[in-house]
Amino acid sequence: MTTGNIDVGLLVLRLWFGLEMALAHGLPKLLKLFAGDLSFADPIGVGPTVSLVLAVFGEFVCGLLIAAGFFTRLATIPYIITMLVAALVVHGADGWGKMSIPLMYVVAAVVLFITGPGRLSLDHKLFVKTFK
Repeated sequence: MTTGNIDVGLLVLRLWFGLEMALAHGLPKLLKLFAGDLSFADPIGVGPTVSLVLAVFGEFVCGLLIAAGFFTRLATIPYIITMLVAALVVHGADGWGKMSIPLMYVVAAVVLFITGPGRLSLDHKLFVKTFK
């Protein structure tokens, strides 16, 4: 496998898991927040409003950062924490079927944390000096 193939693979991973999280899960929570509906679960005991804000940050903001490949490794940390809370606390008693989906997001984010975003990312464009 060539380095270019790896970069394309990381791009696909980032785009799918970042945009899926941001648009399918984070955006509805963001719209709920902007609508003033602050009712939300409180799985870690910080209050429903703070829990909602943290979920919006972990899902929407970090999902978009991951998709863009911007501060990717840093963005995976709250994303991973949010999904671990969803899997182990929110769906912990629901069985593997409900836990497995957020855990798939965790695995994708851990891969990106380990590998970085690849050359097809804003991180590479802005922060990696190339010598020509």
